[in-house]
Amino acid sequence: MRGARAAGSPGGGPAAAGRSEGGNTGAARTSGAVRRRDRGSLSIELIGFLPVLLLVGLAAIQLGLAAYAAQQAGSAARAAARTASLDEPRMSPAAAGRAAMSGWLRMSGAPAAAPCGGGAPQTTAEVTVVIPAVLPLLGERSVTRSATMPCPADPYPPLRSAP
Repeated sequence: MRGARAAGSPGGGPAAAGRSEGGNTGAARTSGAVRRRDRGSLSIELIGFLPVLLLVGLAAIQLGLAAYAAQQAGSAARAAARTASLDEPRMSPAAAGRAAMSGWLRMSGAPAAAPCGGGAPQTTAEVTVVIPAVLPLLGERSVTRSATMPCPADPYPPLRSAP
């Protein structure tokens, strides 16, 4: 009984339950008029929401750049401290710190690390990197990281005199 209509309804089935004998009801006609008036409302809503969506996207990019700058500052500080802890470094700690960073990031000053010597047990390097700004309203921000490396023990301790 696939094609059979329900008994007692002129159009048959639940779809015909709201229809009158003359065709569509008034509710069906007004929904068509509403649809014509709503045409283009989705694009207006998108235009209104687009600035919020762009701001959230740019904020996510800014957060990623801040994390990357912090990671690069830590790498530069470790490289500068490691170079300062060597007995005979091939380059200065500041040059080693700059070489460990990406070229497009800007350092605020040079990495400061005192070389080992004079019986110091360790050396500490500090690096400050400027975070690139995607959102200009945040202003210029920077991140500072430091690293500490132990100074090597004297490989040739003084000889004891025999008693």
